[in-house]
Amino acid sequence: MKQSTTFERCGICEEEKEKGIHLYTLFICCECEHNMIHTEPREDKYNYYLKKLKNINQPKLYS
Repeated sequence: MKQSTTFERCGICEEEKEKGIHLYTLFICCECEHNMIHTEPREDKYNYYLKKLKNINQPKLYS
């Protein structure tokens, strides 16, 4: 029996990843989730993650 692996595009790093979490409408890969959790608010990357997380409120556009 052949198993198929599904990949989804991470909303943070924008790479195709197999494992991660869904946060409302945004998929976050395990690596980005780990990095976000361990980022301090005083770091520059903190603002990057905040900007990317604002995409959660954007509804998907189906055409």
